[in-house]
Amino acid sequence: MTTQHHTDPHHNVIPFNPEPAEVITAEQAVIGAALLDPTRIPALAQALGGDPGVFYRPAHETIWRAITRMAGAGQPIDPLLLTDALRASGDLARVGGAAYLHGCVDVTPTASHGEYYAELVQVGARRRRISSGAGRIAQLAGEHTADLDGIRTAALDTLRALDEGEAWSTPVVLGSHGALPTFPVHSLPAWVAEHVAAVAEFTQTPPDMAATMALAALATAAGGRVHVQIRPGWSEQTNLFLVCAMPPASRKSDVFAAMTAPIYRIEDELREEARARIIEAQTAKDTADAEVEALMNRAKKAGDTVDRAHLVAEISAARMLADQIQVPPTPRLTVSGDITPEPLTHQLAIHRCLAALSPEGDLFDIISGRYSAKPNLGVFLQAHKGERLQTDRITREQPTVDKPALTIGVTPQPAVLQELGATPGARDRGLLARFLYSLPPSNLGYRKTRTTAVPEPVARAYDTNLATLIRTLVDLPEPVTVPCDPAADLAVEGLQDRLEVQLRPDEPLAHIRDWAGKLVGHTVRLAGLLHLADHLSTGWGQPIAPDTIARAAEIADYFTAHTLAVFDLIAADPATEDAHAVLEWLRRPKQDGTHRQHIKAYDAVASSRRFKKVADVEPALNLLEQHGYLRTDQPAATGQRGRPSSVTYRVHPSLTAPADSQTGP
Repeated sequence: MTTQHHTDPHHNVIPFNPEPAEVITAEQAVIGAALLDPTRIPALAQALGGDPGVFYRPAHETIWRAITRMAGAGQPIDPLLLTDALRASGDLARVGGAAYLHGCVDVTPTASHGEYYAELVQVGARRRRISSGAGRIAQLAGEHTADLDGIRTAALDTLRALDEGEAWSTPVVLGSHGALPTFPVHSLPAWVAEHVAAVAEFTQTPPDMAATMALAALATAAGGRVHVQIRPGWSEQTNLFLVCAMPPASRKSDVFAAMTAPIYRIEDELREEARARIIEAQTAKDTADAEVEALMNRAKKAGDTVDRAHLVAEISAARMLADQIQVPPTPRLTVSGDITPEPLTHQLAIHRCLAALSPEGDLFDIISGRYSAKPNLGVFLQAHKGERLQTDRITREQPTVDKPALTIGVTPQPAVLQELGATPGARDRGLLARFLYSLPPSNLGYRKTRTTAVPEPVARAYDTNLATLIRTLVDLPEPVTVPCDPAADLAVEGLQDRLEVQLRPDEPLAHIRDWAGKLVGHTVRLAGLLHLADHLSTGWGQPIAPDTIARAAEIADYFTAHTLAVFDLIAADPATEDAHAVLEWLRRPKQDGTHRQHIKAYDAVASSRRFKKVADVEPALNLLEQHGYLRTDQPAATGQRGRPSSVTYRVHPSLTAPADSQTGP
């Protein structure tokens, strides 16, 4: 076997054998060179072939991506600043900590040798790819029962991929995000998690649906009654807008009933307990009003001999007494799933904290304007945030309420979400951004016929604990605020820093910034609910701990993955439609009959009248890159946010192959 040689900076010819230890040392030297002299980062990126995936150690790839992100944003770079960036993204411990970064600097003789070590890293990656490809071909050749033509085709494909520099995987079809994660049931309090798992098993449904409705049940109890204070000046309510979309025949009603039954039972009990007080107060009120009416009749019949001033004073006193008698409203925790905006406004003015729960999607029909000329989104927008709710009409006076809190928990069919996405203003005014979405796969056709019923102790614990939480919070005279302890505050700050990076133009959440911008707030709300469920009757008496924030963040990550899929489904994301347009253009051959193997952003702009400038097409290109249709080398640092317009995108081979030989997506 011929040993490959390279010339070192002193012009000595040395052999290079890409054993892991030598590769790791070369990779450390590349990182060290970037930290010693950040001006060399563009040259180092070019020497690496523009591909962070050439690093042998995943930790080194993570560090290098952080370095190039900072350089691309025009940020200063040194070991301390890089440490802060990795800590903010949650990657510091995974890459070995701050000490490891300083170790990379220590093994680097001088930054001027960085390109040399980068070339060694790239050569090592090439050899690994060749070795892997050769192994695949040898394995194919050893399969005696395999089709020889198939072996030849697969071998040629492998060699072609090696010739292109690296293998391509099959792209993920636009409108899907591969296999979506299952709800992290273990992050829920034990008494909730056990019930969720038991209901999912008994009904043979994904646990996502029961878990989503469990969160809706907790939010029904706490929403508007408990606030979470992250730090002075920043508090969140604990109500949520939750939707779990499932197809017909998914036993949504069964799951819905199992998770919400305690709410309706407690609501009935509260009404029965309040009935005597309401009747007594109403009787007193009617009696006082009758006295006022009698005095008014006396005043109408009085002659000149009556002391009218005294009579007016007597009537005024009686009316003031009548007005002071308040008839308590009939207790209410929920409203129907088909309530219209004006009655909802009125009910929120009376009760302030309410939940709209339904196993169907009727509420979305209401939101989209079934009973009005145009959608009335105001009450839903304001009652999510807790903004002052007031609607003035010429023909009537609507009530006003401070800090309304509406919780929504529904399980509609996926098509209902598509209709919601088409509602005028739903995206622009922020309604879609207020929901946490779950889109679990259907298991129809794979369900067991005979299942185990929910164990009685598990059902009783869920019923008792949820009832305790509801009664405890309903009895509070005023809303209470639960603070985060200092460590939890730092954990939230870490989530903010991590999210901020993901909102940049070339990051995964750039095309749903409206939704992602509320993600940390939603995470805090989730943490508040978990905290209260962990401490049923004393939750507001102690601060939220960092491990609760971590559990909430895991749930938030779940909703993030599902929301990306939902926004594709409802086509409310303009980047998805733009990405389809670019993909169609890439599939079309050029005038000379060949296909585009490389493109730049301005090529895509010129492909369609829908794009006016590079910024218009960048979200679509980012989406295609995330789905595996495009690849781009890491650009040189420009001091600007995002990627320069000159960056080159490589096109997936399935889009450049002749039409009769395409077998890809």
